[in-house]
Amino acid sequence: MPSEPAAPLATIAAALRRERERVGVSLTELAHRAGVAESTLSHLESGTGNPSVETLWALGDALGVPLSRLMEPADDGVRVIRAGDGPRVRSEQADFSGTLLSAGSAHLRRDVYLIRMEPGAVRAGQGHTPGSVEHVVVAAGRLRVGPEAAPVELDPGDYATFPGDTPHCYEALAAGTFAVLIMEHP
Repeated sequence: MPSEPAAPLATIAAALRRERERVGVSLTELAHRAGVAESTLSHLESGTGNPSVETLWALGDALGVPLSRLMEPADDGVRVIRAGDGPRVRSEQADFSGTLLSAGSAHLRRDVYLIRMEPGAVRAGQGHTPGSVEHVVVAAGRLRVGPEAAPVELDPGDYATFPGDTPHCYEALAAGTFAVLIMEHP
């Protein structure tokens, strides 16, 4: 696997501060709502933290915004992300990383990620904002994905969609698994 680019810390720091101020909550209150340590949030807002995908999703959910709003750099026209590049965030639960490829506009709210996983642990996702839907297309390897109670197994080229607002899971069943994840938010 190519070396892991660092999470886009400056973008995340600015977005967290902007969204927290938009909602009108203190650092302490946001940390409480998201279930993260206040010191963790303080480090993230100062651009010195090392956020996991779970922490960022919890903060996004507490702020009422999709994860992409915390990671998307300013739009300056044409954007190309070469294979192995891009802002990648790792999971604390499994050998899983997500790279935001594109975020939808404020009225479309569609996010596109390239995810990479290795067998071993399951990445458990809590429900995201109500009405969220996840779409997954496997590009290589094998993946077990879907609602915690009824995940499905996918091979390369297979597609699945499921509610993203209930607990769900991702588990690589083969080495070198990667897939495209499209998240829709109301």
